[in-house]
Amino acid sequence: MPFGKYHVVIFKERSGSSRSLRLRGWLGVAVCLVFCLLVAGNIWFGRFYLQARALETRLAEAERSLDERQSQLVGMVGELTAVRNDLQRVQSFDTKLRLMMNIDVGVSDASVGGASSEDLSLGYLPLHRQEMASRKIRLFLQELSDEIRLEEVQQQELLLSMRENRDRLAAMPSIWPVEGFVSSGFGSRSSPFTGRVQTHKGLDIAARMGTPIHAPARGVVTAAGTDGAYGISVDLNHGGGLTTKYAHMSKLAVKSGQTVERGDVIGYVGRTGRATGPHLHYEVRLNGVPTNPYAYLLN
Repeated sequence: MPFGKYHVVIFKERSGSSRSLRLRGWLGVAVCLVFCLLVAGNIWFGRFYLQARALETRLAEAERSLDERQSQLVGMVGELTAVRNDLQRVQSFDTKLRLMMNIDVGVSDASVGGASSEDLSLGYLPLHRQEMASRKIRLFLQELSDEIRLEEVQQQELLLSMRENRDRLAAMPSIWPVEGFVSSGFGSRSSPFTGRVQTHKGLDIAARMGTPIHAPARGVVTAAGTDGAYGISVDLNHGGGLTTKYAHMSKLAVKSGQTVERGDVIGYVGRTGRATGPHLHYEVRLNGVPTNPYAYLLN
């Protein structure tokens, strides 16, 4: 009977002695059952461990794949944003030329929309965010393509107009008259002499004493000499109501009535008149009204 009592006798061969054990049947069954459970448990835990390792490996691969996709998306958006910025600079240049040539700029002011680098953070992007980013990139590419085609048409129109208006373009003050840095801009500022707010009618360009000053466009010298607080100065008439003034020179290189071309030296940087140091005071006026010179500068 499996649950009866058992008497086990163990003999030693050499000594002839023996030892006996009395076992109950249920204890043997219990030992066998525990052993079987341990074996089954080890097998189950072994399979569970192997499955967990396999799942962990697949998860790591999926995370690497997601990270790679995220990096690619962020990189693509960064490159596309750079292209968009380049296109906007071209459009800004186009607008400036159109203003100079008196061409309508209403269409050229269109801006590029679409995705931006701010739409994607550098952190983890879940799958649905990556799909949204992909859609934004495709939309942005379409908008960029449309903008480029439109810009090509506008550039052709602008080129034709420039060819027809070469004389007008040659008379536009489109280059810097002197090498230096802008120490005071156009518009409101505090007077360096009184400290009061005043309207600055041009640009102050700081440069070394004696630096050559160049005509930024074709024009006729209407005044060359000393002009009160302006010191030694030159006035140029470029036609069409456009005039420029160059003040605080140390020496003149032209005389009144002389015609100059873009790039010709008209004088040298100084600090004559009311000036705190060597610099060029540069004004652009349209029909006698002071205008920001940056509206005409192309570089």
